[in-house]
Amino acid sequence: MSLAVVYCRAAVGIDAPLVTVEVHLANGLPSLNIVGLPEAAVKESKDRVRGALLTSHFEFPARRITINLAPADLPKEGGRFDLPIALGILAASGQLPKEALANCEFAGELALSGELRPIRGVLPMALQTRNAGRTLVVPQANGAEAALVENSTVLVATHLLQVCAHLADREKLPQASIDHSQAQPEQHDLVEVVGQHQARRALEIAAAGAHSMLMSGPPGTGKTMLASRLSGILPPMGEQEAIESAALASISDNGFDRSLWKVRPFRSPHHTASAVALVGGGSHPRPGEISLAHHGVLFLDELPEFDRKVLEVLREPLESGHITISRAARQAEFPARFQLVAAMNPCPCGYLGHPNGRCHCTSEQVARYRARISGPLLDRIDLHIDVPSLPRELLNSNLPVPESSATVRMRVIAAREVALSRQGKANSALGNREVDRLCKLGEAERRLLEQAIDRLGLSARAYHRLLRVARTIADLNQAKTISSAHLGEAIGYRRIDRTNY
Repeated sequence: MSLAVVYCRAAVGIDAPLVTVEVHLANGLPSLNIVGLPEAAVKESKDRVRGALLTSHFEFPARRITINLAPADLPKEGGRFDLPIALGILAASGQLPKEALANCEFAGELALSGELRPIRGVLPMALQTRNAGRTLVVPQANGAEAALVENSTVLVATHLLQVCAHLADREKLPQASIDHSQAQPEQHDLVEVVGQHQARRALEIAAAGAHSMLMSGPPGTGKTMLASRLSGILPPMGEQEAIESAALASISDNGFDRSLWKVRPFRSPHHTASAVALVGGGSHPRPGEISLAHHGVLFLDELPEFDRKVLEVLREPLESGHITISRAARQAEFPARFQLVAAMNPCPCGYLGHPNGRCHCTSEQVARYRARISGPLLDRIDLHIDVPSLPRELLNSNLPVPESSATVRMRVIAAREVALSRQGKANSALGNREVDRLCKLGEAERRLLEQAIDRLGLSARAYHRLLRVARTIADLNQAKTISSAHLGEAIGYRRIDRTNY
């Protein structure tokens, strides 16, 4: 029977569903047809496969060839199916043993010379192949990425002939190995930040509880410098977090950079970015900036300069931690558990409240500028802080050396471990019922909170977020209960609110 079955995997969001490549040879006029909802790149694979087989000195069957990519209703895209199609034709025509294909999955794009070119989205494929108990065969350029999946068997090859020699039991393919020679990028250190003690403290609280933060201040006060140092004081990534983050980068247009393994992502899109660039999209849905910042930091500089409609798309993922992209032909869901850090000027010119009195903005201009950020979005930001200008004499004086990122990070890790041992997740991810149970207040603290709600006009959402911040401050102090001091500090980080706009 001239039928061969080869296993591969498609790319649907962050998932990699199994695709069975069935190759059938029949009598009739020579032809090659691919069925099973192939995209243009998959349809073109027949020409690449024919060229690769002929230049590799294999016989291309002069028969009626039908290739079925099952399931038929799953869209297939990219050049990843070239290698399994070529192996299926060789097995169906008796040039390769069919039984050797049963326990392997293959993926790779073929050059006309038979060389294997890298593909996108190997990491999700390696995860699913390991769970299925099969061996994955990929191009050598993808090997280091696929090898990141623990307890997986990944073989690499540079040419179609190498894969065929392995299947014919003539020469075994080498296993993929992790490249440890790539050094991780150097991270910025908090020791370089002069002054700004309140902002440094807020940054530490944000890192300890995975809270979102908005900084407001004149130009040049260090807002961007502070934000870029948040990644350096966050707790180290766990294995599962690193896999999820790397898998999202793997399916993006730029692919995954091996040197960024277990480095928390820091994404900083320009304020001209569109809503699709932030949340993801396209006819073939790709992750956007919020998903690429998964388990990391999304920094939005000059927040009011973003289009208001663009900012509003952040509201749902800030609450849910994921984003669902729906298109007419398909739907994809991407995780988006990121820390939002934003920076803005206090007015259009940026110098409102500056000691030199350089601001000439009217109150109406300031109100319009600040109104570009909606109240519902502000409600979802836990920490609102001012980053004032530093006096000139403070910059020129010999100040004590500030704490380094390593020192602050130790306190952050200790506080995060308290939260994880108590509820199994960061404080920012607590649900409302969990907040009521884990953030109980005494009588004095309750009265203080009621006064803050009345004076600041806080919503129910802001109320719960304030309690989460207070819980994080208590964890940093290794306190079991929330005191008035913890609550008062948390209230101090809600000054930029709707009543002030």
